[in-house]
Amino acid sequence: MKDAPTRAERHRQAGLKALQARQWPAAVAEFERAARLAPADAAVQLHLAGACARAGRQDDAIAAARRSLALNPAHAMACRALAELLIQQNRCAEAAAVFDEFPADAPRDHDWHNARGNALFLAGRLPDAVDAFFQALALRIDAALVHYRLGLVFKDMHMTREATECFRTAVSLDDGRVRALALSLLVHEGRQTCDWQCTGQDTAALLAALDDADDGLGQLLSPFALLAVDATPAQQRRIGMLRTRGLTRGVVPLPPPPRPRRPGPIRVGYLSNDFYQHATSVLMAELLERRDGQRFHVTLYSHSPDDGSAVAARVRAACDAFVDVTHLSNAAVAQRMRADGIDIAVDLKGHTRGSRFEVLAHRPAPVQVAYLGYPATTGADFIDYLIGDPVVTPLAHAANYSEHIAQLPHSYQPNDRHRALPAAPTRASLGLPDDAVVLCCFNQTYKISPHMLDLWARILHGAPRAVLWMLAWNPHARANLTRELTARGVPEARVCWGDKRTLSQHIARLRCADLFLDTWPCNAHTTASEALWAGVPVLTVPGATFASRVAASLVSACGLPELACADDEAYVDMATALANEPATLAGLKAHLDAQRLQLPLFDTDRYARDYEAMLQRMFDRAQAGLPPEALPAA
Repeated sequence: MKDAPTRAERHRQAGLKALQARQWPAAVAEFERAARLAPADAAVQLHLAGACARAGRQDDAIAAARRSLALNPAHAMACRALAELLIQQNRCAEAAAVFDEFPADAPRDHDWHNARGNALFLAGRLPDAVDAFFQALALRIDAALVHYRLGLVFKDMHMTREATECFRTAVSLDDGRVRALALSLLVHEGRQTCDWQCTGQDTAALLAALDDADDGLGQLLSPFALLAVDATPAQQRRIGMLRTRGLTRGVVPLPPPPRPRRPGPIRVGYLSNDFYQHATSVLMAELLERRDGQRFHVTLYSHSPDDGSAVAARVRAACDAFVDVTHLSNAAVAQRMRADGIDIAVDLKGHTRGSRFEVLAHRPAPVQVAYLGYPATTGADFIDYLIGDPVVTPLAHAANYSEHIAQLPHSYQPNDRHRALPAAPTRASLGLPDDAVVLCCFNQTYKISPHMLDLWARILHGAPRAVLWMLAWNPHARANLTRELTARGVPEARVCWGDKRTLSQHIARLRCADLFLDTWPCNAHTTASEALWAGVPVLTVPGATFASRVAASLVSACGLPELACADDEAYVDMATALANEPATLAGLKAHLDAQRLQLPLFDTDRYARDYEAMLQRMFDRAQAGLPPEALPAA
């Protein structure tokens, strides 16, 4: 038809107007008409890809972007669009391959190199990503976003100093969104290396930026950055809300599921990318194994790496179904949950790296729950309950949470009685003195602060027979902590270091310690329960936030609530007294050793019954047509 190009252009213009009016289905229809009339027009296919993406038709968007790139293989924008669409489906290796296949003689601009670097980073090709970002900076040296992304690559390569320099540069170049993102990483990396020269001012700047954040910035920031700094519960909730709102803007919930539901057991679906050798799976494995299979049907919706580990095999074997949703869109995952008849959807990630908790914004299940993986509120209005306990989430703290608090009677944290408990090695083999009281902290170094070192130095000054034993997470942190302790009057001879070991080896060496000194505002979590399992009492001070109350919950569930001190002074006094009274410490250790399997923290059968009773209460309310409400410990 002679007038086909003219008609195609008319439909293309109509599609652009529909896009501008945010009428996504109409835009798709117009571009499809244009594409039928002008099948060789790469630009029309690219417009169609964008419209399909906006309309939630991800597969159609990818197909259109592929056609656009096939029609014009040297089109940098089509290359970037296809890669970005693949990334949105977590197909990062394919996205990187799109850039690999781009013609060598085709023109490349700054944005192309930046996008390529991001794809390579997400695909785990870190050295290649460094090269791509350097090429982007060669074209625009003042690009704050590229400096920030380059810092992320160096961070994953454990090149902490280089990462810090990149983040510092990004802060200096940008006073908006990139600045706040870079500040959050600067604070984290400074704490990881215990290089505290600028941490105070960086933290203050970060909190100020967060207080001023709007929806756009809030979407980019991870609330996880607030867990280890002195952020208030209100700040944690606000940033969680902003990030959630940004991630879920435009999501239309599914219609309510049909009633009555299909007969049969309560169908529980767990969403996570931690179903491999990860703390979440280590903690949950026996809980899943001990579930009541007559009353509960369990499905794992996984976007986890497959590491072939024993714990990954355990959690899969413990459940009725395993669904790999790695390459499904969020909407498709929600549709799958709905089709599977899930009654209770449980997100195990919250605002942590690799999370897709925003799937639940589609409302796939009548009851939606946050559990275990993220120790704070999500700020999401589509999460009905957050599982805690009377210590970690007192009902008096309800205003700190967007979710309704659901309390287990003891600790919220499940544990595995099948975890290793090998015999302790000799202290000499670990570089520990045989005649000393060994005070330890194996927390990651980002949880340690100058204030904690002040307290530990006071304890060591008051207990001359004690030594401090820490994990050498990285050489920079070890050097900085040694220097900081020396400045506080603690000689190097009284500080011992452990290297990274397997979980079994770590628990074995923990048995050589006498007392675990906790940190706050971010406590030891799995690390604390490992210490208690190994028979080592944990001393802590609970604060106002979930993350600062975890250790108090754990020691209370071990029958030792007195180890949760009222304040700093009580912590120093008790640690000093215990270090000077080895017989008292030995009694605490004997209690943990003798009662290990009877303690609520490690009685998985009791935990499974309590947990399933809680799920039943949630289910019964929903089936009765009642809204969620706080569920106090029964």
